[in-house]
Amino acid sequence: MTHTSRIALAGILGALALSGAAHAQGYPTKPIKLLVPFAAGGTTDLIARIVAEPLGRALGQPVVVENKGGGGGSIGAAETARSQPDGYSLGIATVSTTATNPAINPKIPYNVLTDFTPIVNIAATPNIIAANPKFAGKNYQEFLAEVKKNPGKYSYASPGNGSITHLMMEMFKLSTGTDITHVPYRGSGPALNDAVAGQVPLIFDNLPSALGFVKEKRLVPIVVAAPQRLAALPDVPTFKEVGLAPVNRMAYYGIVGPKNLPRDIVDKVNAATRKVLQDPAIKKRIEETGSLIVADTPEHFFEEIKAELAVYKDVVQKQNLTMD
Repeated sequence: MTHTSRIALAGILGALALSGAAHAQGYPTKPIKLLVPFAAGGTTDLIARIVAEPLGRALGQPVVVENKGGGGGSIGAAETARSQPDGYSLGIATVSTTATNPAINPKIPYNVLTDFTPIVNIAATPNIIAANPKFAGKNYQEFLAEVKKNPGKYSYASPGNGSITHLMMEMFKLSTGTDITHVPYRGSGPALNDAVAGQVPLIFDNLPSALGFVKEKRLVPIVVAAPQRLAALPDVPTFKEVGLAPVNRMAYYGIVGPKNLPRDIVDKVNAATRKVLQDPAIKKRIEETGSLIVADTPEHFFEEIKAELAVYKDVVQKQNLTMD
């Protein structure tokens, strides 16, 4: 960790010891809100709801999931940033809310590195490029040859402008010298529907929402962002395998609080979450979505957020991307 990182992290996690002791004593004594900055039904909501009930049991008070979508997750994330640092208003942070959206949108109403207290990264999810069955390419080599041969001819759907998969495809285009037109949607659902219907030939999406269509052969899997080949898709290579390691990035889902959250509360929620994630039944439910358990420290989660933000700021700059 660099000297600058230590200073920044100290500012986030180093709440006054006196304040920590005062707030954490007996915490929690009432229900805790866990805000999901997206509509119900997506991967973020799914992960939050799997964890919320057992986390409430571990902490001794209910953990209540509340959805507040809009602005690519920034509206809900801003609410978490503005909340009181007492441990009763926590939020789910994603790559979209803490890296890609802030990287492309200068009007985001929070500072990712100073306005949140990272607590724990729950899980990470693979991302996938998939094609409509009518698309000429049926595997990565054919897909790459087809888009290289026809610059600007093909388009891809994403869950929205500034979403993780929008910027990952821009990273892919930068790395391969390809030209594929972005068609942003208001979420994975409508993007997937149009890709399946053939309105858009390609899609870059989180694996959990796309996997059902792939299994039904309504979409053809091309390449995945994952540490290694997935058991559900053993014939599909990772970006690293095809020589694109920088694009081989996962989507994370972690718990954060507002800045100045007392360290005792951070540690209590972190320990309880990690305990929940050791439960084989909970682990199985999360892994069935295609996600991988992370269960890390607040410090590690902060470094991951900082690294992803830097990566996507670089992509936005090099591709000259804007929200328009």
